[in-house]
Amino acid sequence: MSAEHHDDARRLEALAELDILDTPRELAFDRLTGLCRKMFDVPMSTLTFIDGHRQWFKAAEGMAEQEGDRRPALCNYAIRQSEPLVIPDTHQDPRLDGNVLVYGKPFIRFYAGAQLRISGANVGTLCVMDTRPRAFGALEVEMLQDLAAIAVDELMLRNLSLRDSLTGALSRRAFRSEGERLRALAERHGHALTCALLDVDHFKSVNDTHGHGVGDVVLTKVVEACQNVLRASDVIGRLGGEEFGIVLPHTRLGDAMAVLEKMRSAVAALSIDSPSGPIRVTASFGVVDFTPGQPFDAMLERADQAMYAAKTNGRNQVIAWVDAAPSLAPTLRRVFKAGQIAFNAGRSTFDCTVRALSETAAALDVIATADVPEQFKLAIANDGFSRACRMTARSDKRVEVVFV
Repeated sequence: MSAEHHDDARRLEALAELDILDTPRELAFDRLTGLCRKMFDVPMSTLTFIDGHRQWFKAAEGMAEQEGDRRPALCNYAIRQSEPLVIPDTHQDPRLDGNVLVYGKPFIRFYAGAQLRISGANVGTLCVMDTRPRAFGALEVEMLQDLAAIAVDELMLRNLSLRDSLTGALSRRAFRSEGERLRALAERHGHALTCALLDVDHFKSVNDTHGHGVGDVVLTKVVEACQNVLRASDVIGRLGGEEFGIVLPHTRLGDAMAVLEKMRSAVAALSIDSPSGPIRVTASFGVVDFTPGQPFDAMLERADQAMYAAKTNGRNQVIAWVDAAPSLAPTLRRVFKAGQIAFNAGRSTFDCTVRALSETAAALDVIATADVPEQFKLAIANDGFSRACRMTARSDKRVEVVFV
């Protein structure tokens, strides 16, 4: 096993433990990148994490995108070394000759990144960037390292938090833990259990039109409306920006549909004050009931598929997931591995992150699925794994395959 593959495996293990990827903005991290921008007088600063196929920004100042391809990312170079990476002029670094982030937007000419080291692995960086060359002295490197250490401390404290600081719902980590506990109880005692996902419709347009402050109020009011319907024994947690998970113990699917319909109506009835007048929002729900032997992650995935169906069928509705052929469905276990998609006899490749795996199938996250062919080879270098695949489903950033 090469050192690079070993580091990939350790980094993804640490990221899985943190459960930080694709989580909402948090003020503590926004403040850090804002402070970096002011302290070092730069137009761009990010708190970046690297998974199997992308760089993802937990916080970003001066950057239009929230994620991008891992391969050209300057942070991808930084995580391969133990000391901060400083590039005074990217045009003078042969590694970056023709790099799309240097010679295209955002036209990075200067870069400095301090590693975020957790559980013996560099999981990402706190970095600052400029569109012009500049010097960066030893004192500035030391200050950037100190700020990166603060980011690591905040990440570790975050892992101990049980509540989302904005809405008061359970944190994603706490929700998954409680959901798995309730699933195990349902398995042991033969109780009914249902799981649902809620996604606020057209939430991006709320943020774009009214600002993130108003968007935060909307999310808080949506959670309040849902909690007014739920019982004390029910669980709601924030999984993503505008996505929430719900667990209803001792509740069969038909009864759960009725509860979720009340929640949907309560959200649709909200009138939320804003400087430009009242705002009305709706939400789409996907729900699945528990079947013995089914992991909680599989319930979330199926609820997500049902919620996606609610979105594509017009939004503002509740849809249940239905297994058309349960005997044919492979049992996928949740994993978090760096992989590579190869086709054209190996001449074309994409990095991917393997999120679920079985003896016969897999689910893969990619930057975009448009250029992924229907058949390809999947390799997981760290496991010495290589299998020919046929695609069975695709969404914007995920493909599902069976091995052939």
